[in-house]
Amino acid sequence: MENGKLTKAEIIERIFLRLGVNRKDIHSVVDEFFEELKAALQEDKIVELRGFGTFEIRTRKGRDKARNPKTGAIVPVSAHGVAVFRPGKELKQIAWPLREK
Repeated sequence: MENGKLTKAEIIERIFLRLGVNRKDIHSVVDEFFEELKAALQEDKIVELRGFGTFEIRTRKGRDKARNPKTGAIVPVSAHGVAVFRPGKELKQIAWPLREK
């Protein structure tokens, strides 16, 4: 893990080293998991992973006075969906002490 970032390929490698299951099979399972997650969100379902967190789509209100950061021009922005993640209790407890260092 470099630069504090963990990629999907590194996750697959870690699972392979821990379980010894075929890398191709692990890759397929991880890909299918993400496809199921995306499909559920497209169907406007809330995806709850106990002990980890909740994924959902929320509607962000449109506004007429948004600003283009490059040009400074005022542009209208229509209402649109945004993906939201809310960490679960266990993940919050893990994350809380990490930034106190």
